[in-house]
Amino acid sequence: MRIIDISQEVLSCNIYPGDPSPKAEKLKSIELGENYNLSLFSMCAHNGTHIDAPSHFIKGGKSIDEISCNSTVGYCYVTEHSGDMTARDATLVLKKANAQGAGERILIAGDVTVTEEAAEVFANAGIKLLGNEGQTVGPKDAPMRVHQILLGAETVLLEGIVLRNVTEGKYFLSAIPLNLKGFEGSPCRAYIIEE
Repeated sequence: MRIIDISQEVLSCNIYPGDPSPKAEKLKSIELGENYNLSLFSMCAHNGTHIDAPSHFIKGGKSIDEISCNSTVGYCYVTEHSGDMTARDATLVLKKANAQGAGERILIAGDVTVTEEAAEVFANAGIKLLGNEGQTVGPKDAPMRVHQILLGAETVLLEGIVLRNVTEGKYFLSAIPLNLKGFEGSPCRAYIIEE
């Protein structure tokens, strides 16, 4: 068994353009003669490796504390794609994933843009989670519609993962978000297990 961390380091992570960056502060320090170390940090819920809940783009959609851990934990299929992912591409990925018993959670390595047509294929298939390496799953200049399609089907999004040196195939995924009542997203420590 091999555990592969697919998360970004929080304080140096990638951020979506316009979102605030994570910040850290040392409140207490043994180095300064105090009895213990104590740190404070703040960040946007969508910095680095994070989960988007349906309420991110869907009025009345589930918030991060309402999504089931069954969506973010279980077998997944890792594939690689560069450029626009078409409906045909998405169909082929699902076919390969389902053949390995890992069709409920799809992780895409590479500089991929999930098109509206591909999003419809994934949404109609009822997948629980779609993950990608970028800070947004849809087109960088207009990601809203792709989010609406997927989140409207209650497919949670795992954005900002790191899949370099991960080969295509079936893995066991754990990407539990923080239990943040009412939030539309959350950072998470995501990892996959190669059996």
